[in-house]
Amino acid sequence: MQTTGTEERPFGGWRELMKVAWPLIVNSGTFAVLNFSDRMFLSWYGEAEFRASLPSGILFFTLVCGFMALAGFANTFVAQMWGAGDKEGCAKATAQGIIFSVLSFPLIMALTPVGIGLLRLSGHAPEVLALEEHYLRILMWCGGGMTLSSALGSFFSGRGRTLVIMWANIFANGINILLNYAFIFGKWGLPEMGIAGAGWATVIGSWISPVLFALLYFSPPVNREFGTWRHLRYNGWLFRRMIRFGLPAGIHWLLDVAAFTAFVLLVGRLGAVAHVASNIALSVNLIAFMPMIGMGMAAAILVGQYLGRDEPELAERMGWLAAKIGTGYIAAIGLTFLLFPGAYISLFARDAAGTVPSGELLGTVRILLAMLAFWGLVDAFVLTLSGALKGAGDTHFVMWFQSIVAWGFLVLGQVVIVVVFEADVLVSWAWTLCYVLILGAGFTLRFRSGRWKGIDLLDRRANVAAEVETTDDLSTRL
Repeated sequence: MQTTGTEERPFGGWRELMKVAWPLIVNSGTFAVLNFSDRMFLSWYGEAEFRASLPSGILFFTLVCGFMALAGFANTFVAQMWGAGDKEGCAKATAQGIIFSVLSFPLIMALTPVGIGLLRLSGHAPEVLALEEHYLRILMWCGGGMTLSSALGSFFSGRGRTLVIMWANIFANGINILLNYAFIFGKWGLPEMGIAGAGWATVIGSWISPVLFALLYFSPPVNREFGTWRHLRYNGWLFRRMIRFGLPAGIHWLLDVAAFTAFVLLVGRLGAVAHVASNIALSVNLIAFMPMIGMGMAAAILVGQYLGRDEPELAERMGWLAAKIGTGYIAAIGLTFLLFPGAYISLFARDAAGTVPSGELLGTVRILLAMLAFWGLVDAFVLTLSGALKGAGDTHFVMWFQSIVAWGFLVLGQVVIVVVFEADVLVSWAWTLCYVLILGAGFTLRFRSGRWKGIDLLDRRANVAAEVETTDDLSTRL
């Protein structure tokens, strides 16, 4: 077995965490800026386009996130193999993610009619629904690029080379933002396409990062060190283990995001003020939420690496440290939600001049941002500790717990609140806040229990047992 030279390394603490985390946080932050800019531009373009952007966008992500999560679970295998010193194993694991990504693209496209059908069940205004459907059909072409990007990016992120992830996505998302502006408004000699322009800009951006990752992954220096071309083939044992542990991660993402999508679609039934206010608040929340995805990924990587070196106690320390630093960041951002809500709302002011009463809209958004300030503190624990659990391979618990709470509490409750009692948007959001609190408590208790430490993701115990059995058999024959 090859070595990475990391054996018996002391606990790296916050310096090691932030070395891995900050590029991922910046990377996630660029996605936040991208989505925020997209919706801000559309709010300037027209109220109907703005109202259509969030439901279609989050429904698209719902349909592809499971594929992305499963392909990206190669990250956990790469992290543990890198921690164990198996360089070629890193390439073998990445190859299984690439193969899965290629196979998933036609399946993603086949889900387009499903998404259209779900939009038609939402009860949104006809002019908004028509834009939602058009936008979704375009966005579905992003699915293959995003899934392939998750697989190829795992090779770099799993080894802690997160700067590669950051720079590739900064470039891709920067191009996306420029094209968003140009395509939506018809700038620089390009045709004015409105919401369709936002969609096609996203399609182009989504395929840039996997192309960059592939160029690096198959480059001669990387190929010589890891054998990336040689190992670009199906490995039955690894592929089955990726499905075994990655499928729950994919299902978890699918059911969790689908539950939140149901919340967004149901809020759209509460009228123009509720719909626009929720879109503004959730768009602003991307500033807090998306960087925490980066911190959760860093927790997964480092927990996986420490477990790969058979150091579960240090893995636990790293998980708690990530949760504490994440909470500190969210507290700072949440304070700006409380102190400067008007600054955030003003970015979408052009939308408020439409059919939505501006005074009522302003008051509603202020309350929703105050909820988000508290919501984010709990969400920091949810994202970091669930990431740490997935880095340990505890994906079955993450899937079952979050799915049961999401559908048994969040969605069922929202149907009763919105459809049966026709309550206002504040009651709907308060129920969602309770959902986040339950998740935070559950993941905290699970991580504290330490049960995840006994998971043998790489099946090393079976391999050791086989080696012992072979040695004993040889000794007997001799």
